[in-house]
Amino acid sequence: MKGNAPSTWGMQAISFAVWILICLKVAYESLTLMNVTTLDKFLYEVYLYYNPVFLMSAMVWLWGVDVWVFLTARFPYARVFELDPNHITHHEIWKIATWMTVAVITSMTAYLYLYSHGMVSMAASQPVLLYVTVPLVLGLPLDMFYMNTRFFFLKTLVRLTFPVQPITFADFFVADVLTSMAKVLSDVERSVCRMYHRQVATVAWLTAKDTCGGHSMYIPIVLAYPYLSRLLQCLRQYHDTKDKTCLFNALKYTTTFPVIFLSALKYHVELQFWFSTLCPLWVLCAILNSGYSFWWDVTKDWDLGWMKGPWKPVKQSLRPTLMFNRPWVYYWAIGSNMVLRAAWTYKLSAHLRHNFKTVFLFSFLEMLRRFQWIFFRVEVAALRLSSNTSSSSSSLSRVTSIPLKDIVSETEHLLSGSNHNV
Repeated sequence: MKGNAPSTWGMQAISFAVWILICLKVAYESLTLMNVTTLDKFLYEVYLYYNPVFLMSAMVWLWGVDVWVFLTARFPYARVFELDPNHITHHEIWKIATWMTVAVITSMTAYLYLYSHGMVSMAASQPVLLYVTVPLVLGLPLDMFYMNTRFFFLKTLVRLTFPVQPITFADFFVADVLTSMAKVLSDVERSVCRMYHRQVATVAWLTAKDTCGGHSMYIPIVLAYPYLSRLLQCLRQYHDTKDKTCLFNALKYTTTFPVIFLSALKYHVELQFWFSTLCPLWVLCAILNSGYSFWWDVTKDWDLGWMKGPWKPVKQSLRPTLMFNRPWVYYWAIGSNMVLRAAWTYKLSAHLRHNFKTVFLFSFLEMLRRFQWIFFRVEVAALRLSSNTSSSSSSLSRVTSIPLKDIVSETEHLLSGSNHNV
């Protein structure tokens, strides 16, 4: 059975690649048939409907990579998340990501093909079907499609929306990931709004923009939702633990709200007042939020000894125990996180979002930043778990001193290893 696994995965990968290429070819040919004067506007509509689900699929792919590294390094991530012993592995996660990607690209191709060939009503049904199918499959109450995993995720979403119970690691972890997908959530709101008002696959772009446009006050509310959830979680943690660090963490999320709402006010106040008063205030808030968030990532979430305070670099070398034994990995993470933290402000600011291609790029870069953040955040959680359950520091060393070369050498063994169906 193990000998057949690589060939099976190889055939599936080839089939997946061929299907994607066919879809891309059909999509390109469909675009060439469209009216040149409305093509750019139509591409924006395609982006609006399919960008959110595409980025969701990408996040699942990246999470699979995270799990693969944890498993390869024999890192006890399941204990950190308090997962069921039969939790899905990277194989199943990538399988889910594959089907999500196929569904998104197939729906988008059908949308383009049907619209370019004059079947407008059928074209309009494609994104609607996709947006209806995703929550239906996620909440399907049948013992199939990894039901335990789906319900665990749904329960976590409910818990982070209403954080009235003690906060688990999975609760605030998912909420933190959602903060990186705030723009995705706002695009979902705009897409659903247009579907509700029957403005899919039409030429009424101006009307659609007025009804469900980027100037709507619903956009900043949706953008703020993940940060509000994390703020409430921090307050709940303080209530349970009386740890003042939770209050400083809550303050970090609070600094996001002025960035979001001051930017949104540009379209609801006089331009002179915006440029003279609100814009300078927005710049100040953006700098505060980016700097505070970067410092917290490095010193608190990652527990790295690179800084003792925002302006006090020290010579201390990271921390005594590291998952990866090459310090450049951590220094790369620190540097790239600083750059991408500042770039993330772009996406949260309505008055800067004019070019949807640029917004997509920054959205994807933020997901890569979060993907990188996950490694070190889970590492710290596992270190603390090990230190609480071990009677000596030697057990901590056994968990964390894992050379990168060991990850590479064990890859083939784990990829052909057992799959746990849930």
